[in-house]
Amino acid sequence: MEEQEFKGYQRRTQKDYSLAFKLQIVDAVEKGELTSKQAQLRYGIQGKSTVLVWLRKHGRLDWKESETMKRDTPNKKIRELEKKLKRLEQEKEILNRAIDIADSQFDTDIRKKYLSLLSEATREQAPKGSDESPLDQ
Repeated sequence: MEEQEFKGYQRRTQKDYSLAFKLQIVDAVEKGELTSKQAQLRYGIQGKSTVLVWLRKHGRLDWKESETMKRDTPNKKIRELEKKLKRLEQEKEILNRAIDIADSQFDTDIRKKYLSLLSEATREQAPKGSDESPLDQ
């Protein structure tokens, strides 16, 4: 069987894939460096589902469903969670400022009232033998 050049990449045959090569591809896909389609094109892997089969067989992640390929890679998921965390922190800051403004405009202590109500509620829910509330710990 002949090896042909395909857009600067080597076309491989089925027997040409070593275990080390498979593990390298699986690692790159699981780290989010490549998608399975990109790995297939970059390394000249002929079968459309070959990389998915390797992921299912050698991967550390759950690649059982075919929908998994459409899902996020771990790095992409981390980036999305970091964005969500940043947005939630900003929302918290806005809410804290709104409470401060309301306290100053209406001459109230919203935080103090809320914390006293919260501590009363936790004391009521605490086990009978426990004198400490979770806020005191």
